Amino acid sequence: MPVLPIPDYRPPFPFASGHLATLYPPLFRLTPLTAPEPERVELADSDFLDLDWHRSRTGETNRLVIVSHGLEGNARRKYTLGMAVMANALGWDAACWTQRGCGDEPNRLPRCYHSGETNDLHEIVLHCLATGRYDKIVLIGFSMGGNQILKYLGEDPDRVPAQVAGAVAFSTPCDLDAAERVISAHRVYFEYFMRGLREKMREKGERFPEVVDASQLKGIRTLREFDNRFTAPIGGFADAADYYAKASSLQFLRAIRVPTLLVNAQNDPFLTPSCFPVTEAMSNASLFLEMPLYGGHVGFVAKDRDNVYWSERRAETFLREIPV
Repeated sequence: MPVLPIPDYRPPFPFASGHLATLYPPLFRLTPLTAPEPERVELADSDFLDLDWHRSRTGETNRLVIVSHGLEGNARRKYTLGMAVMANALGWDAACWTQRGCGDEPNRLPRCYHSGETNDLHEIVLHCLATGRYDKIVLIGFSMGGNQILKYLGEDPDRVPAQVAGAVAFSTPCDLDAAERVISAHRVYFEYFMRGLREKMREKGERFPEVVDASQLKGIRTLREFDNRFTAPIGGFADAADYYAKASSLQFLRAIRVPTLLVNAQNDPFLTPSCFPVTEAMSNASLFLEMPLYGGHVGFVAKDRDNVYWSERRAETFLREIPV
């Protein structure tokens, strides 16, 4: 322990397919209804991050969920909004943040987000605490955002503020090297991610030609090639292999100290066996690994007239277990 029993989640037909469960929500899920309050957060390096506040339906609260999106996402993806709606209904505020380069306005610096970026997450946590409203924070992340959260909690546990009471990570590629090979092999997913990544690098190449050479986009056929040419040098890594080795959360899981739930579906088309860290969970009493049979990647479709997905129900259960 704590590898949790397989939950009884059974999706409606035909979403037992990992691919359908992955593709359906971004295309066809109704957008959860919220009223976000935007804020621009100024960072220590003179850049900025955009943050959306979602206030509790029950009035003022001292509890906050911070939601981190996945690769090429943003704070207003359907899965982030769904999690915010769930938190608000339960009496928690929610703060959904958009990572560098993923907002409507380009960031000021050449620096980009990447799967191992934790300093920006730390600044968001500190910014939320500086409001003086919260003494309980739970971090919730999806895919890349989940990897960042797990790495943040384990790479330097003493840096994590005491108010961080727990975390939930869904569909997390704990082993970036292995996950890259799987994603690049599926052309639909690869092209989906590359569409936004190409656009970002072209824009940065126009503003920072001394840092980004957009002509290097030509001939890229895998995420590894993109990371070799762009992510690694911009992020200060030697190459893609160095980036994957240092940014993967798998190596940091044993050091996590706060109650943390990792939910990876067994039919997730992005994940490999190394992304199901059974050994690490069994050796850390704070890490709870749950492996539902179904869910796809950031899917977890549910037949719910209220537009609530199983991942939101699962996170709700976790939040209810956090001591008041």
